[in-house]
Amino acid sequence: MRSEEKTGRRTILVVDDDGDIRQALEGTLQYEGFNVWTARNGEEALARLRQEKTPPAAILTDLKMPKVDGLELLDSIIEEAGSAEAAPPVIMISGHGDVPVAVDAMQRGAVNFLEKPLDEHRVLVTIHKALRERALMEENAGLQTENRGLKERLRSGFELIGESDAMKKLRDSILRVADSESSVLITGENGVGKELVARNVHLSGPRAGGPFITVNCAAIPAELVESELFGHLKGSFTGAHEDRVGHFEAADGGNLFLDEVGDMPLAAQAKVLRALETHEVMRVGDSQTRSVNIRVIAATNADLARSVEDKSFRLDLFYRLNVVPLHVPPLRERTGDIPMIARHLLERQAARIGRSPDVLSDDAAETLQSFGWPGNVRQLRNVLEAASIFAEDSKITSAEIARVMESGPGMTRSVGGGGGALGGGASSGGASAPTSRFEAPFDAATFEDFKNEAEALFFRTRLDRNNGNVKRTAEELGMQRSHLYKKLDRYDLK
Repeated sequence: MRSEEKTGRRTILVVDDDGDIRQALEGTLQYEGFNVWTARNGEEALARLRQEKTPPAAILTDLKMPKVDGLELLDSIIEEAGSAEAAPPVIMISGHGDVPVAVDAMQRGAVNFLEKPLDEHRVLVTIHKALRERALMEENAGLQTENRGLKERLRSGFELIGESDAMKKLRDSILRVADSESSVLITGENGVGKELVARNVHLSGPRAGGPFITVNCAAIPAELVESELFGHLKGSFTGAHEDRVGHFEAADGGNLFLDEVGDMPLAAQAKVLRALETHEVMRVGDSQTRSVNIRVIAATNADLARSVEDKSFRLDLFYRLNVVPLHVPPLRERTGDIPMIARHLLERQAARIGRSPDVLSDDAAETLQSFGWPGNVRQLRNVLEAASIFAEDSKITSAEIARVMESGPGMTRSVGGGGGALGGGASSGGASAPTSRFEAPFDAATFEDFKNEAEALFFRTRLDRNNGNVKRTAEELGMQRSHLYKKLDRYDLK
């Protein structure tokens, strides 16, 4: 078998009923370094193609031939390959009066045509062009496949779990907006996973290879917002001991995620708007602007339209951010997803501590589905983490769920009747003092561990009591929100 597998050369199939033309083309192509097959008509060509295991690199065929002509040959080649892209590139040879037919052949899948009398130089240029374009097409297809695989691997740690219509619609919307450069505004209650959605937008788009910089606008003290976002020069203010790159510059080439954007001070909003419109930033203390290539993804649990009416949020910035809105539904609106999410959270929790995941029983899953979850996925995660402590034989049942949720704030059932966490009415003896949802960590290895675990439990309980509302929790505790956010970050309670 003469093929590129044995010769190491590319093969060209020449099909023409004129022996002189076949011989001339064969000599020209062999001199150029090609391996050449020849056939007198389309019938012989198809037989040769079906006989050989390796297809030729290109096919050069006359239009008018006996038995099977060039158009019939072209149609058969494409049909057997499945598509014009999968078939070897076909170049048609036409007489002067056959040009309209040759053009029709190109519309049917041929890559080019040559007009008789044939010019040797023109033949070689046309063949090399066809081979080069096919190589680029195959390389591009390979890169697209590799890119899809890379995105899937990147997304594997940031899955959006759920098969409800709402989640399917959200995932579809993410894929639609990912390739856009427009700003995205993600809305939803506390704990629904807005940052997870933002990461999926990042990982699904062309900026996936660039940075993904997260900024919690509510956690930055007002006096430091500009420095955090835009950077500063050494000596520009007290405490500026060295030059600092801001979040906008750090996100260059990628996506900047502005979480809790509704809490951004008005003065900073004006400068953020300017940066988004000009794609330039100026560090504090500098007089020179710096170009940035970023896409902004913002998120909020607030009603920004109302904030605009209250004059606490700029209308022009709202329009600039709300180009592509994405809404993340609360857990109570997709209770059918809860068992799947719960089992996923248990797997992630087990992987984090290096052991096999607990099994969630069917009755436990039903119990989880019966609650309203004001704290959404974050609250579900905390409940499962606590339930794992009480689970026997690594199996979480409704008993463990009930034990954890017995005194949990806001944990009334979302369906059915009754008051209290599990739907049983209040006792005749009046309301009793709520017991703690969590046991004190008396088995901590050291006093320092005890303090840390106790503090984490304290903040988790207070946050749950306020249904995940950080602002309300900070006010209740008499703390600055930025200080509370640091505590939540430290104990992974966000």
